Amino acid sequence: MITAALLLLLSSCATKQLSKSGQRKVSGKTFVVTGASSGFGKGVALQLGQYQANVVLAARRGELLEEVADEVRKAGGKAIVVVTDVAKAEDMQRLADSSAKAFGHVDVWINNAGVGAIGRFEDIPSEEYSRLVDVNLKGVIYGSQMAMKMFKAQGYGKLVNVGSVESATPLAYHATYGSTKTAVRGLGNVLHQEIRLSGNKKKIKVVTVMPWAVDTPFWRHAANYSGRTPRMAAMDGPSKVVNAIIFSSLHRKRELPVGWKARGSYISHRLFPHLTERISANIAHRSQIKNAPPAPATSGSVFTPMEAGKEVDDDVRKRMKEENKQRKRGKGEGGREKR
Repeated sequence: MITAALLLLLSSCATKQLSKSGQRKVSGKTFVVTGASSGFGKGVALQLGQYQANVVLAARRGELLEEVADEVRKAGGKAIVVVTDVAKAEDMQRLADSSAKAFGHVDVWINNAGVGAIGRFEDIPSEEYSRLVDVNLKGVIYGSQMAMKMFKAQGYGKLVNVGSVESATPLAYHATYGSTKTAVRGLGNVLHQEIRLSGNKKKIKVVTVMPWAVDTPFWRHAANYSGRTPRMAAMDGPSKVVNAIIFSSLHRKRELPVGWKARGSYISHRLFPHLTERISANIAHRSQIKNAPPAPATSGSVFTPMEAGKEVDDDVRKRMKEENKQRKRGKGEGGREKR
């Protein structure tokens, strides 16, 4: 009970912007951020710019990265752009080399890039599953390896892997996405022990950040074979996850569920695993399959970057609110017609 209470308290602090003293600790530090062209990655980069940090921006969309870099510099930070496909080991090596060349060291490496695939497990093409594993798992493995080599050479560093609460509580229609995030969580736990055994426990840290469903371009960019518009009930806003990612770079925490819904799911699954999985699956089914309006199948940005979805917040909650209004209105009209 004490551990759970401490987890709740710590996680609530994590969703707020850093204090002035925290901002001073971040100032001048070098952060590598993958997936920095939109969503969490862009939000983290812009926030770090305000804190006057050095930011290495990595993603596939080079033009967007240049725009983010300009914003970081205007806010007071320093930034470089390295166009990167995290699924390619050679790209990740170039990212590490460019970071060291530009700033001499890396204080924090954030593996944030990720893609999704939504739909019944048997309906999603196997090549898209393969790409999810390449990006969400291999990309994190490559990034973590680069970071660990740099950290051990310089004697310090913080590795932040952006996972998902789906690694604790599986979610229906996200089979391979959830599986990759479960593997990311497992990787973090193994690295924690290897760091301890190497005698670097005090200087090198790894943390897995575990958000709930969040309103970012992730949903627009996901492959979707559900037959319905991508969505999830009770989405969080991206700012609390952005804040948590930066918070985790300063604090000693192995796993960080973000927000009360993620924390509740995380703890509930430990206590009542089967019930928690059943409830989560029912919520996903109702939101994604029963209530979402029809949508054509798409591979999203899994293979090729799309121009749309450039911001941190993608107004998914606003769209869902309007969709739900129309659905209820349609039901009401149908009921009157039957009478």
